Amino acid sequence: MKCDLCKEEIEEIFLGKLKGTHIKIDGKKKVVCDACQSKHKDKLKENLS
Repeated sequence: MKCDLCKEEIEEIFLGKLKGTHIKIDGKKKVVCDACQSKHKDKLKENLS
């Protein structure tokens, strides 16, 4: 699966789980990798509120 922000491939760990997170932006579920999570943490917090 690819990150919705940077389009890089997200690493899968044990049992096919993603090494990243799912967030909701504009009512749609998006997948974000660890690198984008740390780069854009301020923007992601705004969307979680």
